[in-house]
Amino acid sequence: MADRDRGFDLEGRAAVEESKRRGQLSPVDRVAERGYFASASGGNLPVLESEELLVFGSDNYLGLTDDQRVQNAVRQAAAAVGTGAGASRLRTGDTLLHHDLERQLAETEGTDRALAFPSRYAAAAGVLTTLEPDVVFVDEATHPSVVDGCRLADAELVTYDHCDSESLRSALEARAAEGTATESWLVATNTVFDVDGTVAPLAAICTSAAEFGAWVAVDETHATGLYAGGGGVVQAEGLEEHIHVQFGSLGTALASQGGYVAGSDALVDCLLQELRLFDASVGLAPTAAAAASEALHRARHGDARERIWENVAHLQDGLRTMGLDVLGESQILTVRVGDESDAVALADGLRERGIVAPAVAPPFASDEEWRLRVTPMATHESDDVVDCLESLQAAGEEIGLL
Repeated sequence: MADRDRGFDLEGRAAVEESKRRGQLSPVDRVAERGYFASASGGNLPVLESEELLVFGSDNYLGLTDDQRVQNAVRQAAAAVGTGAGASRLRTGDTLLHHDLERQLAETEGTDRALAFPSRYAAAAGVLTTLEPDVVFVDEATHPSVVDGCRLADAELVTYDHCDSESLRSALEARAAEGTATESWLVATNTVFDVDGTVAPLAAICTSAAEFGAWVAVDETHATGLYAGGGGVVQAEGLEEHIHVQFGSLGTALASQGGYVAGSDALVDCLLQELRLFDASVGLAPTAAAAASEALHRARHGDARERIWENVAHLQDGLRTMGLDVLGESQILTVRVGDESDAVALADGLRERGIVAPAVAPPFASDEEWRLRVTPMATHESDDVVDCLESLQAAGEEIGLL
């Protein structure tokens, strides 16, 4: 008989998280600009609310999850190829649908090739474990998948101040003074940061990295599909020749699931030959590849990009007219609110008025103010944006924010 309990106190751990920040599942009937939500039900069957809510808290930026052409592509893929890959792509899980998506991604990103992964996390962590850099310089708000990838790669992590190219330069200079000439260096950053909607100063980052001989890897998760030609910030700023690795998600603007890496022929060959994670995981589902491919086509050749930026401008102008402190230079707008109780009260007040927009915690230790994260979609009508603004005005007045 065991002399002590060497298990885990899950109930005690959950009790520590007894606050409104605690994660809860609240299912919706459809992924779109509006839907019926259910209250958190634990292990019971959820019951949908009777009132339809407007969603201003989704990363489905172009609203393509319920686009008929995207859905038709999924149906055709399932009928012709099957619903799942069934194995690693290095075994029998590789299909023509994967290659069609990768061809289109490489063309859009301006790279030699692209490689689709089952998740954004796998793409980011996989690149880092394959490159095995000695030192990785990361923006303090860089996505956790990059941080975890650095740990898996046994790389030294050096953090610089958020969107501060001078802080990066200082970090590079300091490392150059104390490090060895044989170290391999990688600078990793998001292009659009989901924590506050800011856009990284990519040109300045590339200049500093090149001066010190470092490679640059960027996460375009919240940018791909939204900028010039359906690309991301890299394409909008014409920096393809200065970025060594582009990666991101297929689950935001591209209305699917999975991740991707885009870069040189040598990079993709290296990923295929050396990446244990790629061979150890079942390949991206063919239906997901088909959805992402059709969504990317719609992003490149449809009018969804124009519509979302019109909604962003409308919403941003309205928020600032109210006198709110609005952060973000992208489709992600974050409103400074105050402490946790005020932010949660504001989000709850919006929910009572038919709007879903989440309260989010401060992204940095130096910032104590909670925010409301508001993300319009291309499929919102102008009246929907007006409803959001009017509801925010009323909810803000109710808690004394306005």
